[in-house]
Amino acid sequence: MSRRDVFAAGERTALVTGASRGIGRCYALQLAQAGYNVVMVAVDGEQLAQAADEVRAANASVWVRWLSKDLATSTAAEELFAWVKAEGIDVDVLINNAGIFSFCDILDTPVERICRIIMLHDITATILCRQFAADMASRGGGRILNMSSYSIWMPYPGLSLYSASKAYLKSFSVAFSKEVREVGVTVTAVCPAGIATDLYGLPRRWQKIGLRLGVLMSPESCARRSLKAMWRGRRCIVPDWWFRLLIPFCRMVSGPVMRWLRNFTMPFQK
Repeated sequence: MSRRDVFAAGERTALVTGASRGIGRCYALQLAQAGYNVVMVAVDGEQLAQAADEVRAANASVWVRWLSKDLATSTAAEELFAWVKAEGIDVDVLINNAGIFSFCDILDTPVERICRIIMLHDITATILCRQFAADMASRGGGRILNMSSYSIWMPYPGLSLYSASKAYLKSFSVAFSKEVREVGVTVTAVCPAGIATDLYGLPRRWQKIGLRLGVLMSPESCARRSLKAMWRGRRCIVPDWWFRLLIPFCRMVSGPVMRWLRNFTMPFQK
């Protein structure tokens, strides 16, 4: 399974979390266009239903199901897996995309929000990987894609919770991929930098400016490059090549530069 899998449209199924908008919606659209049936999961039912209609229109040869569910709870992963099995759905591709962005000092972050972010990014994603990978292995193999973040190389003030939760997901994905390789399951961690979506709270005008300047990537491009890496069986990728060159510089930021960065970004914390 080193390249894109070959099969007839509608023979395989992908499950995408956080599928109502942004990168998740793009994953669902592109997977449907590639011939996968798509199960879309997100917390906002109304927005999810609209996105599901768009995905259905992308390929009449596949079916689309959606489930409105809050995945940031202790029982969410087991409940989602049980629902999928009860519906008689065999998932061949799992995309753990659901996420909550946080740019706020820990002392100013409510405990409930800390628990929800760790639950969603780490615990729910890990249990979904465990359950679906075992099911995939019993059927000969499958693919998993976990959305980490470029911020794992930027443990800066305000990003301590978000970057740490995403660092876990990257480390887990790389190690887990080595465990399940022999049973035909590939696991890919994707570490995108800035994406032009509503996740960070950026106004649409600034998103467009960021795209023109090249400091933000479109969600369509991020999804396309990420799926390409998944089909190739890559363990970890940064979708935009020039951001890879900046990783050593991100790690070197300290001292006066860090103090200036903290003072500059403090008004944007929320």
